[in-house]
Amino acid sequence: MAICGLSLSSPQAAAATCTAGTSSDFNGDGVTDTVIADPTATVNGAKAAGLVRVVLGGGKGVSEISQATSGMSASPEAGDQFGFSRSVYDMDGDGCTDLVVGAPYEDVAKDGGRLVDAGAVYVIHGTPTGIGAGSKVEGYTQSELDSGTSTEAYDWFGYAVRAGGTANGTPYLVVGIPGENVTVGGTTYTDAGCIAYLQGTTKVSVSQKDPNVPGDVEAHDRFGYSLAGTNRFFAVGAPGEAIGDAKFAGGVSVFSHTMVGGLPTPLVGLDQEGPGIGGAAEAGDGFGTSLSMTGYRPGDQTYNSDVLLAVGTPGEDIDKSTDAGGAAVFRVQPSGTYTELAAIDAVDLGETPAAGDFMGQRVTIANTDTAAVTTSASVRLAVGVPGRDTTTAKDAGAVRILRPLDAAVGAADKILVRGAGLPGTATARDYNGMALNSGSVNLYVGIPHSKASDSPKGVLHVLPWTDIDGTTKVGTTTYLPGSGGLPNEGAAFGTVG
Repeated sequence: MAICGLSLSSPQAAAATCTAGTSSDFNGDGVTDTVIADPTATVNGAKAAGLVRVVLGGGKGVSEISQATSGMSASPEAGDQFGFSRSVYDMDGDGCTDLVVGAPYEDVAKDGGRLVDAGAVYVIHGTPTGIGAGSKVEGYTQSELDSGTSTEAYDWFGYAVRAGGTANGTPYLVVGIPGENVTVGGTTYTDAGCIAYLQGTTKVSVSQKDPNVPGDVEAHDRFGYSLAGTNRFFAVGAPGEAIGDAKFAGGVSVFSHTMVGGLPTPLVGLDQEGPGIGGAAEAGDGFGTSLSMTGYRPGDQTYNSDVLLAVGTPGEDIDKSTDAGGAAVFRVQPSGTYTELAAIDAVDLGETPAAGDFMGQRVTIANTDTAAVTTSASVRLAVGVPGRDTTTAKDAGAVRILRPLDAAVGAADKILVRGAGLPGTATARDYNGMALNSGSVNLYVGIPHSKASDSPKGVLHVLPWTDIDGTTKVGTTTYLPGSGGLPNEGAAFGTVG
């Protein structure tokens, strides 16, 4: 596979045919578009090659993007899982959003052989006529991005991606490489992990061996497994991080986009042994398995100077219930000072913890009014509980909706299960809560592993936050293969987040 390199350019004047300002608007018409991945879909006979579908807002059609799309520098291969990770930003400043897609299990040809699961990342450019066929496509492997690094088997380059614009409007992209082996002092640590960080024309690799980056380089840390970011901060999860003797306890590193010495600025490391953080670091907790960020505006500021960071810990044991899971929300300031605002598990929500619930496998946090001083009324947190049983269906899954800044975090708790809060019928092994994303207006709940007879290929529901609150009745929008212009095909349709 040959993949061309990529260099991020500084923003240019928006084209007259595109309207900048909407964060997911690939044709630049000012209407939000919806990205729905199916990373285990069969493409041209290649199982789990993966694809992404984009539903253009305003009824302007559906685009399908895969490695079979014209302009791609690679072909669909079994197990690539194109679409495993996704993010959006306006890379070239033309007013049309561009789509970033990771294929972490892509095999890369080298010296007559193949580097298995080395991984690749693609940027598909939006245009005034849409995205997909006819779009400019840029793809790269790790070494093509940064000639000072190597593309190696099992690096999983692109396992996570996060893109956006900094506070001054410069585009940035973070690529997680959790399978990277890192060498320190002559010793190589397997799967220690790293990230590739791009801001404007700057490209740099960052790992825990770099100055002031929290944590020590250790085997199986998997630094870069999860990512989150805003215009001022980004966070990197290392759920395999050992804390003391507790292996795979997990940790999170928070950075500022401010470049110092050629690197983004490390601000603080978080783990469950940190000052003011509830719980204790235990083997297998997986703190940082999932991350989400949103802006936070203090009362003495005129902008979102701080950030709220949600962290999922799905392997947390609660009382004697193995892998019951939990989540936490932190406020992080530009100085790196942090405050844990909420620590959440089943007990905190007035329930008996259940083994195998895996609460926190996915989290998403949203500030519904970033133009005002942040209050408890404007922040929403959705926490996936994919192993939760209903009275009739084992592992049907659920999504908990919380107001994490409330004095009593569970006081306004809502539970979304199929048939109660979500359309459809809860079915065994649906694992509802495995696919979550959100913005200031909507919550996106995907059920890519649906076993229900009406959605065996997966489904995505889009719920306005105000509907969940009960203040409006706009209604849930449902995307389903075979309806609304979507092909009647899929294996894990509805993968988001």
